[in-house]
Amino acid sequence: MSGRIFLSPPHMSGLERAFIDEAFASNYIAPCGPMVDAFEREFAERVGAASAVALSSGTAAIKLALVCLGVGRGDRVYCPTLTFIASIGPAVHLGATPVFIDVDPGTWTIDPGLLEEKLAGDAAAGRLPKAVVSVDLYGQCCDIERLREICGRHGVPLLSDSAEALGSTFGGLPAGKGAAAAAFSFNGNKIITASGGGMLASDDTALVARARYLSTQARRPAPHYEHAEAGYNDRMSSLVAAAGRGQLRVLDERIAARREIFARYAARLGKIPGITFMPEAPECRANRWLTVLQIDPAESGKTPEGLRLALEEEDIESRPVWKPMHMQPVFAGCEKVGGAVAERIYSRGLCLPSGTAMTPADIDRVCAIIERC
Repeated sequence: MSGRIFLSPPHMSGLERAFIDEAFASNYIAPCGPMVDAFEREFAERVGAASAVALSSGTAAIKLALVCLGVGRGDRVYCPTLTFIASIGPAVHLGATPVFIDVDPGTWTIDPGLLEEKLAGDAAAGRLPKAVVSVDLYGQCCDIERLREICGRHGVPLLSDSAEALGSTFGGLPAGKGAAAAAFSFNGNKIITASGGGMLASDDTALVARARYLSTQARRPAPHYEHAEAGYNDRMSSLVAAAGRGQLRVLDERIAARREIFARYAARLGKIPGITFMPEAPECRANRWLTVLQIDPAESGKTPEGLRLALEEEDIESRPVWKPMHMQPVFAGCEKVGGAVAERIYSRGLCLPSGTAMTPADIDRVCAIIERC
């Protein structure tokens, strides 16, 4: 025993302090200011976007993107069922109705074939959705080009929830590149963290400008407070942006570390009957935000929950795979397309500790418990 091993804790590089000190020295610690501006520029360059706006959370980024895409009360929004609720929660808050699509077993991301069939059927019925939200799950990118082509045939915009996939690529393109907009998160458990915050990036500079305007209470340029519409208070603080700038500089190191952690787990545990790992599409280079394994109870004699409890007994945090949205009580009765693939992944899945400060000894400790089980 050498202390608790967390699932995905923050990992500071030391570079953040200089940027935070700079923000304090300038007295720009509130939202907006040169530190936020610099973070937006550097982030947009990293993800290959024309522009970006720094926000209070990745959820805020999804919400503002949906608002900019015209989603409102009575609309329908498609989303993969295997995801975290933040992918679709903002649409519900805007009054839209979710429709959940199953995932592809080879990628765990939204199934393009099912999406294509659903859009074609709804187009014939005259009930197309207002938007489609794709999700880059656990760092695995969607095939945005294919999804965009499918959505484009029906004039439906595509929003990429890339909160878990910063630094990942598909076909050489950064996560979210090609969607109408992409949302990212700097929550405490992400591959880089600023303690919180998010970013909305897009090649559509008008969309980003609109999101920026809405995120500052839709205040019009005037010496007094002039508002023609109600906005939101969603801007990022300069201190969060300062931490983010420091973290962004070690993103490649963090990705390399997560991929190495995955490789160590796979090499040691992949030999155990009944254990497999989340696949990586041939065109994708995932950041491997979390290492996710699948356990076949019939072959291994163990369930994911049994394994989770065994790890917890040894002060090691692990977590089930996201419970599919169509199985959540809040969405009971919502329309779904398929769902069996997501249900199987959920029933067999477990996320292992994947923090980039883990040592080889930490990984050995986790593996030894799993082998013993």
